[in-house]
Amino acid sequence: MNRRTVRRYITMLQDLGIPIEATRGPYGGYRLRPWFKLPPLMLSDDEALAVTLSLIAAQRQGMSVEPTSTAGTLAKIERVLPAPLRERLQARRDTVTFAPAADDAPPNSAILIRLSLAIQRSERVQLCYQSGAAATERRLDPYGVVFHWGRWYLAAWCHLRGAMRVFRLDKIRSLEGVPETFVRPAGFDSLRFVTESLAMAPWGWEVEVLLETTLDRLERQLPPGWAVLEEVEGGVLLRGQYDPLDWIAVQLLHFDCPLIVQKPAELINILHALGERATRLAERAVGAGERGAGVGAVLDRIVTTADATQG
Repeated sequence: MNRRTVRRYITMLQDLGIPIEATRGPYGGYRLRPWFKLPPLMLSDDEALAVTLSLIAAQRQGMSVEPTSTAGTLAKIERVLPAPLRERLQARRDTVTFAPAADDAPPNSAILIRLSLAIQRSERVQLCYQSGAAATERRLDPYGVVFHWGRWYLAAWCHLRGAMRVFRLDKIRSLEGVPETFVRPAGFDSLRFVTESLAMAPWGWEVEVLLETTLDRLERQLPPGWAVLEEVEGGVLLRGQYDPLDWIAVQLLHFDCPLIVQKPAELINILHALGERATRLAERAVGAGERGAGVGAVLDRIVTTADATQG
């Protein structure tokens, strides 16, 4: 372990309130303040079970920034659990299944801790950010950290761009504090900002569709980050960037409400193509004597939706 790594770990411990003192000179070093003792961790059975299950969920869902650290913590807790409680935990661990997590590299735990402290203290940070092949130095006012769809994001005001930006934590190569403070906007919603920014990221077709339904109904049907929804006269305006267009066309059918495609015109053509494809499938089902009310309903919905967008 090199000196820089040791200093980083010492700083992390000091930030947690552990009194580690440094002495200079040829025989200098670091030491824990005399008479300081860590208090014993006392948990009830239910509390220990809740902590352990949370660690397992975080590990399997990709929320763990350091998988080896999570596994080590779980092992330590299990060693001190009473046999009946350990058996209950193992039963849940062996039978509960989680959806696969994202394959992206988790962020550095030290960076996540430093960012969290900077956000809490309203302190600016300086970081090196890797975007593609280019790395840039950024001075940021960090507003909030968000875990979304298997990745960690930072919502921050970027002084280099003079605007709000979203940064992936796994692309931050280095980070240090700046002796300056900032004022976080009152009522700022980090989760909303991140999810709407991801929905409008310029990586596909720009889509705008007016859905003749209520905002409350769409919010119950759509997961965060899927689209930006705005209540307007006549219904709800759905906006987002999507590629391929076929995917968003199929999703629009699930809302089962009248709609008007405002852009792009190519989406209207795709809806018509879906109608023709459904017609062929329905005719084949009729030929096999298997067409039911479900196929007819889906076909009617596609044809109606495609025709409505012409209005």
